[in-house]
Amino acid sequence: MKVLQLIDSLEAGGAERMAVNIANVLSTKIEGSYLCATRKEGLLRESLSKNVGYLFLNKTKTIDLGAIKRINAFVREAGIQVVHAHSTSFFLATIIKLLNWNISIIWHDHYGNSEFLEQRKFAVLKWCSLFFTHVFSVNKVLEVWAKQNLKIKHISYLPNFATINKMKGDTVLRGDMGKRLVCLANFRPQKDHMTLLKSFEIVSKTHPDWTLHCIGQDFQDEYAKSIRSKIIELGLENVVFLYPSKSDIFNILSQCDIGVLSSKSEGLPLALLEYGLVKLAVVTTKVGECEVVISDTNNGLLVDPMDAKSLAEAITLYIENPEMRTTYSHRFNKHIQDHYSQDSQIRMITNIYKKALVVK
Repeated sequence: MKVLQLIDSLEAGGAERMAVNIANVLSTKIEGSYLCATRKEGLLRESLSKNVGYLFLNKTKTIDLGAIKRINAFVREAGIQVVHAHSTSFFLATIIKLLNWNISIIWHDHYGNSEFLEQRKFAVLKWCSLFFTHVFSVNKVLEVWAKQNLKIKHISYLPNFATINKMKGDTVLRGDMGKRLVCLANFRPQKDHMTLLKSFEIVSKTHPDWTLHCIGQDFQDEYAKSIRSKIIELGLENVVFLYPSKSDIFNILSQCDIGVLSSKSEGLPLALLEYGLVKLAVVTTKVGECEVVISDTNNGLLVDPMDAKSLAEAITLYIENPEMRTTYSHRFNKHIQDHYSQDSQIRMITNIYKKALVVK
């Protein structure tokens, strides 16, 4: 079986990391595992296994005839049987299908604004879904939405799985060891760093020796500027530190004690799973699948989105109760290992691929 992961970029986002993770794992399990980055390369290029066949398409517009010719030649030469399209790459996958009718298309919905699905524009997606063999949804809300809105019967919930590269890294975080919070999230409005900063201002008043470290892609837009301005406005310059996207995630998280996400909306954030793999105590907002991942077994703390006071109280509870922090972090680590392992998810993915080859 030969499978191509199709993704817009290799920047350090959740959908991008999943595409790379799947391609890497499959490279040891099937005849041929391939990945195509359609528009941009990025930091995750370093994480792609040498055993994965790779194509950078450098697509510059929606209908790019040169790019279509290049990927069509790549697909035919490699003998691709299944195209696993992630997020917005579904349109190009549909074009590939129309040019190669024997290929099966699997679409993977990573939509991060699942709290605001009424705002989703999907006319083109609905038409393209006529050509899909199967749809994976990263949370239950998206699964229901797909069943109600797309022209396809075969839809299933597929939670993300976590893997973490234990490569040595040179990133050294500021602040004191044993007193660090981390937020692993690209600087996008849905991640709501503003609420996080407001909450950490409250925390800093009683625990000024703790520091917050925000790692993510800076898109050099108004939202990113507003984060930097807010840090200055709240007087947090010496306790809140911003870092660009990094590849040494294990190294960074290993230097921290509490992992936090303050998002307004999520699908199933990989950062939350990665916090668990590194045994961080976690606090997150009740959005997307976060409320499912943080189960009722006392393995993490949940707060309402956009509630700085409640977030500050949860962080403070961890800071002031180190034994609780340790207990919760170990429970959460076991929960992630038991329920979000790569082995169980890859088995489900490959079984769907096999069925797709029969159905096509």
